[in-house]
Amino acid sequence: MSPDRSKDVTPPPLPAPLSVPVADSHTHLDMQSGTVEEGLAKAASVGVTTVVQVGCDVNGSRWAADTAAAHPSVHATVALHPNEAPRIVLGDPDGWSRQGERPAGGDAALDEALAEIDRLAALPHVKGVGETGLDHFRTGPEGIAAQERSFRAHIEIAKRHGKALVIHDRDAHADVLRILKEEGAPERTVFHCYSGDAEMARICAENGYFMSFAGNVTFKNAQPLRDALAVAPRELVLVETDAPFLTPAPYRGRPNAPYLVPVTLRAMAAVKDLDEDTLATAVSANTSRAFDY
Repeated sequence: MSPDRSKDVTPPPLPAPLSVPVADSHTHLDMQSGTVEEGLAKAASVGVTTVVQVGCDVNGSRWAADTAAAHPSVHATVALHPNEAPRIVLGDPDGWSRQGERPAGGDAALDEALAEIDRLAALPHVKGVGETGLDHFRTGPEGIAAQERSFRAHIEIAKRHGKALVIHDRDAHADVLRILKEEGAPERTVFHCYSGDAEMARICAENGYFMSFAGNVTFKNAQPLRDALAVAPRELVLVETDAPFLTPAPYRGRPNAPYLVPVTLRAMAAVKDLDEDTLATAVSANTSRAFDY
């Protein structure tokens, strides 16, 4: 009988180091085991010398900003995750989120949370507003209005502060693209954990949107993602872990961390028929351009 991979909590081994340093454009250090210092050192040892720490709620966004202020190799983004906005407005009786059970706060509570994201977005070590966007997978129809209102507010915050917009788009491609068009996208917009097909990649390219690929591009069933990566312009491609989630093959189901970026980058280089140094050089330049560091 094959082992249950989901139960394997053994960290995957260190990959061979990259010779051209790159950035992990999207990670959640606050959800990973070990200290921040340990995680950064392990990543740096294989050529992942910069990470973008992403906020998903008010507390996580404050933590991201504080961590970026304390570590030169960390840049922060701040936001209410698309699934966080409906929880604030409608409540979270099951305590699914990290904050536990919460009562409904209505629009006033969402406004209060957005005001704090706005405050944090002004900080110099905060380089992006996100992850924001739409998630039609986890939030049902009753939460769509709160998600859309939150997404539009984040777009405005990003533009006003001149920060990158980091988008979470799950099962919501057409609506995300529509709202970006209606509101006018910020100058620098990143589709985190890109999940569209090749046709959507062409639309993103036409608009100058960055497409960040995660470990799921290595999964067997992810041919549409690889097709999208193949047509995505080299100057708009980023790499990320979304750690501790989406650990690349052959380690799927085990804990992810920034030090595993080389595994995904090498798989991406094969899809784009590039040598890893060429892709790493492009990704490194693209990430610093996307997040203006």
